[in-house]
Amino acid sequence: MEARLSGHTKLYALIGSPVGHSGSPAMHNYSFQRLGIDAAYLAFDVTEEKTADAFRALRTLHAGGFNVTMPCKKEAARLVDRLSPEAALIGACNTVVIEEDGTTTGYNTDGTGFLRSLKEHGTDVRGQKVAILGAGGAATAVAVQAALDGAEEIAILNRRSGHSYENAVKTAEKIRNAGLDIREVSVGDLEDKSLLREVIVRSDILVNGTRVGMCPMDDLTPVPAEYLHRDLTVADVVYNPRETRLLREAKAAGCRAAVGGIGMLLWQGAEAFRLFTGQEMPAEEVREKFFRE
Repeated sequence: MEARLSGHTKLYALIGSPVGHSGSPAMHNYSFQRLGIDAAYLAFDVTEEKTADAFRALRTLHAGGFNVTMPCKKEAARLVDRLSPEAALIGACNTVVIEEDGTTTGYNTDGTGFLRSLKEHGTDVRGQKVAILGAGGAATAVAVQAALDGAEEIAILNRRSGHSYENAVKTAEKIRNAGLDIREVSVGDLEDKSLLREVIVRSDILVNGTRVGMCPMDDLTPVPAEYLHRDLTVADVVYNPRETRLLREAKAAGCRAAVGGIGMLLWQGAEAFRLFTGQEMPAEEVREKFFRE
């Protein structure tokens, strides 16, 4: 990589904590090199209380932009000059573009990446009834983007006793007040099994936005297998393991598609790359090089 660095090399970055495990530097630096872009992407471990310091530093250094991971996403959304529609509704951003004059715009590409992954598997959210389990960052991004992309109905289910339930209520209210063409947005208790069954039976798409199924909880599933049906696309934000118990049971039930979380990881990065550079990431090469088993 050093051979292509120059006095004009544009800096891009990832901030958050921890960041040592992130695949973003490899994805972006490979794509810069592949497309002949004079740029470099580095990861910086930044705690939430230091977000503003990192923000000022990157702007001072005339960086082209940066990605944001936990725990800095909400603070980054507060600091930017303007927010894209999805980031404003979510209240958090994972991508910040810095213009030549220093103006900053915050985006959230998580939902875009997730829905792009669904389309790869033959499922478009437009006109569909979507059930989303969980109300954390990833689940909220999916709910908002599904609403923006034309879902007919969205049901958000989260444990009423969980700290994210209030966020689910606020997200639903924001979507209802956004003037979108959506028939219904509801919020319910994930621990109410009769409600869970009822919601899934009438849904076209089921999204697990919780951590259930992620290592070391990979022997668990958020949904009893008997609730799944053949007309349902089942998708998971979890990507470790690549195939969760939920997805295995969806395949066994003959669901129309079973979609893992690795596609979301790829396509949210590809969308950030497009926002940074105006060019398309060589996503299939990146998938083959970094995301194959």
